[in-house]
Amino acid sequence: MKAFETIIRENQIDVMGHLNNATYLELFEAARWDVLIDKGYTLQKIKELGQGPVILEVNLKFLKEVKARDTLKITTEVLDYKGKIGHMKQTMLKQDGGIASEAILVFGLFDTKKRQLIEPTEAWLQVLVND
Repeated sequence: MKAFETIIRENQIDVMGHLNNATYLELFEAARWDVLIDKGYTLQKIKELGQGPVILEVNLKFLKEVKARDTLKITTEVLDYKGKIGHMKQTMLKQDGGIASEAILVFGLFDTKKRQLIEPTEAWLQVLVND
């Protein structure tokens, strides 16, 4: 899947002088939305279908310090999807290519009317196909 790029702003920095831990999750989510929107899976479409992605679990590793004005690239890849449950890996890369953070996510497709996980549809699987 395509890479998401961003520059870290000063308001994202904590008192220690590096990227606030909660902001990592926000950036990883922004990268996932970028993938969805690029494939035509907008918020409007999710509302129309009554189906959308849901994160069930996140394992986040902080590997290298990120500071204000650092340029980052986040890659997103689906590792597997079995039954109703998928696994995804997101990697946050610094400008020098070093890995700043990695996230392993467990996710699924959620039916907003039935309020439960559902089997992935063919359309949903196409959104997840790595380019």
